[in-house]
Amino acid sequence: MTTRIYLDHAATTPILPQAAAAVAEGMACWANPSSPHAEGRAARRILEDARGRIAKALGWDGEVILTSGASEALAIGLGRAKRTRRLVSAVEHDAVFRAAPGADVLPIVKGEPDEDALAQYLAADPPPVVAVQAINSETGTMLLPYASNPAIAMVRDAGGLVLVDASQAAGKYVLADADMIVVSAHKLGGPPGIGALLLRDYAMVAPDGGQESGYRGGTENLPGVLGFAAALEAGGLECWATSIDERLRFKDRLCEAGEVIQPGVQCSHIFAVAHATLLAAAQLIRLDAMGFAVSAGSACSSGTLKRSRALAAFGIPGEVADRTIRVSLGWSTTTDELDRFADAYAGLGRR
Repeated sequence: MTTRIYLDHAATTPILPQAAAAVAEGMACWANPSSPHAEGRAARRILEDARGRIAKALGWDGEVILTSGASEALAIGLGRAKRTRRLVSAVEHDAVFRAAPGADVLPIVKGEPDEDALAQYLAADPPPVVAVQAINSETGTMLLPYASNPAIAMVRDAGGLVLVDASQAAGKYVLADADMIVVSAHKLGGPPGIGALLLRDYAMVAPDGGQESGYRGGTENLPGVLGFAAALEAGGLECWATSIDERLRFKDRLCEAGEVIQPGVQCSHIFAVAHATLLAAAQLIRLDAMGFAVSAGSACSSGTLKRSRALAAFGIPGEVADRTIRVSLGWSTTTDELDRFADAYAGLGRR
């Protein structure tokens, strides 16, 4: 291969040209948006305009707290929610568990939150904050495949709050009807180091900072915010280089050479595939040498040798999880790249 093929977009995706241009534009607006002078006020106007554009692009009519990314948004939403009990799904990203230490764990059954277990938890007082991700970053399973989900209604009826980590869904799918939503710009073609916590009402979380209406400390990242807004406005899945049919045909080709892990409703841009014989580490080494960038599990844990907690929670046997890699697509992925990877993966065990 003369050029490498990047298929690890669930970890981070290339910055869209529109977003890169917006970041460059933001670099010229160097004044602190919190400063009271004319330069600061001009930067503030630009920042607030971008905040509104982000909300509009996401179809959100509540509050938007700009953060450094999904991890900080989770820390604010889960760490400072005005609830004393926390319940998080068993397949959440490690950042969720770090933001809610000691939280109770909600089992996943057939790729969806276990409604019986959820009902038992909600029967006790006081009402909790419940965290369930929109799309699992390791398997592409859509845990909340519909904007209005029965699990969300159950939590609401019990007086609880719903937090959805939409890092893998925002900018691609309609957001869930949740109380708090976490978004990360670098997962959708925006720059790294910027994200947001969407809130129905500021009163849901305790304030703790000098910026962002008192809910976050630190100078605002104006270039990043502008890049975030531009990436969302550039369009979602309908603007990608591949169609949904082409992505699903790629999944079918992976099924011919391995076992695509599908615990529930599947999105069209993240696939977990288990090789018949090769361990994940061996696959990654061989594929990297062949010019393909893929991963095993989420980026925060793919450098470790421990088994995936998420795959285990989905009910995937350990020996299958050990042979599973993640192939994730993005806006820049082409059909030629998918064909070349499928060909390489089919011949992987013969090398």
